[in-house]
Amino acid sequence: MIVPKPVHHEFLTGQFVLDRDTALAVDPELSQVAAWLRGELGPVTGGELPPGGPGPGTIMISRADLHPEGYRLTVGPEGVVIEAGGAAGAFYGAQTFRQLLPAQAFRKAGAAEAMTVPAVLIEDEPRFAWRGCLLDVARHFMTKADVLRFIDLIALHKLNVLHLHLSDDQGWRLEIRRYPRLTEVGSWRKESQTGWNGAMDGRPHGGYYTQDDIREIVAYAAGRHVTVVPEIDLPGHTQAAIAAYPELGNLDEPLEVRTTWGIGTNVLNAQESTVEFFTNVFDEVMELFPSPYLCVGGDECSKEQWRESPAAQRRIAELGLADEEELQSWFIHRFAEYFAARGRRLLGWDEILEGGLAEGAVVASWRDDFSAVTAAKAGHDVVTCSNTAVYFDYRQGPGEDEPVPFGTVLTLDDVYAFQPIPAELADDDAAEHVIGSQCCVWTELIDSSRHVDYMAFPRLSAFAETVWSPAARDFADFRVRLAAHLPRLAAIGVEFRREEGPLPWQTRPGVPGRPEDQEEWRAQIAAWTSNLRDRG
Repeated sequence: MIVPKPVHHEFLTGQFVLDRDTALAVDPELSQVAAWLRGELGPVTGGELPPGGPGPGTIMISRADLHPEGYRLTVGPEGVVIEAGGAAGAFYGAQTFRQLLPAQAFRKAGAAEAMTVPAVLIEDEPRFAWRGCLLDVARHFMTKADVLRFIDLIALHKLNVLHLHLSDDQGWRLEIRRYPRLTEVGSWRKESQTGWNGAMDGRPHGGYYTQDDIREIVAYAAGRHVTVVPEIDLPGHTQAAIAAYPELGNLDEPLEVRTTWGIGTNVLNAQESTVEFFTNVFDEVMELFPSPYLCVGGDECSKEQWRESPAAQRRIAELGLADEEELQSWFIHRFAEYFAARGRRLLGWDEILEGGLAEGAVVASWRDDFSAVTAAKAGHDVVTCSNTAVYFDYRQGPGEDEPVPFGTVLTLDDVYAFQPIPAELADDDAAEHVIGSQCCVWTELIDSSRHVDYMAFPRLSAFAETVWSPAARDFADFRVRLAAHLPRLAAIGVEFRREEGPLPWQTRPGVPGRPEDQEEWRAQIAAWTSNLRDRG
């Protein structure tokens, strides 16, 4: 009952008893995985999983000649063996072992007790190298604690990339010491729009991460084999930065941090001083994020101000460019070259194809398969993230009780049907340039961690299977395994959407929870998962 489904899973004879006397033996190079597993299992068993040697009653974690992210998990009456091709594989093997435990083990609270684990042989490795989720903390800020919790949730599903969207028109979320007004001014807006076109709520909203916060987030993610890829948008989606430093913009009038949604018209000017400003920003970004990829956005850049700006038109002429489309491409090329000189690669949304793609750039293809196919056939790496398949701000059902309904209906079935490799590339060597996929949690209309739970789960569980498990998938089989997986999420406290729709308090995300909510939640989940198993 593992999610995502392993490559090979068979039941053996017998069972293993995990209790306070269970020991843990580990190759020294995998000690970090052992420390994590002790932290997860110690509160459950009441023991400390002390170091031990191979033998009865021991969990053994060791290296083997396997895929770097692959593992072989063998559970028998005498003990548990996790063999892995590297630390990541060992971690995923340990995550799978956790899923063999009863759901209450995920609470890590209550009376410690012995637990039985079925004897199994599981051999597993991922289908794609990039298995990601974008979390938009620019539109609605999430605390450091909420981000760390979200990292745990994606790591449980064997995702390995957190694409952290840190800046936009509505907020700048990262401390940049050279430019303090980015957070002094840019991290707060005076109010927010309710719904996509609704009234203003009259409530200030904001927050940002200090550089120490980011170091903690990055280190925490690394301990769970998640790479944090930062996104700092340019040349569009930059009104918060322009509000803080007006000289970056095209107008002579001051701007506020934007309070409404949609595509804005305020974009960066093309002066060399503006490019220098953002190279300075990215210098600090690179100190904080060791990721080989840095995202500049590059999407939805309005050309209106450039067309109307004499300075922008002079700049286009000076650079020998044909038009505003080539000016945007010039921006992207400048940063691609800057990153490459420092051993990093530029990631951008598929609009960066327009006007010519920079060498070495990676395309996040979100609008349609055409962009993914074009980029892959041109020899560029691609991360597919179709908005019609894996955008989790889209509503999950047609009912009017969905919280702030937005976009087309995107059901659990729809997400599970997602194919990371476009059909046009199925028999093409260029398919090797599809390095993976990511789902996206955009937060214009998602204003709390509880609401993120509701919109992301269980759809993220379905998405994880599209990027980890073999291409041939069976939705009916997934539903049976999901029925076993949901109680785990409930035990952790994830307030996911039930198939029947939202519970009463979920129709108003962000309202403080009542103590009785969690008990009602667990009762609802027990009934739902029982029905799912019966329907099998």
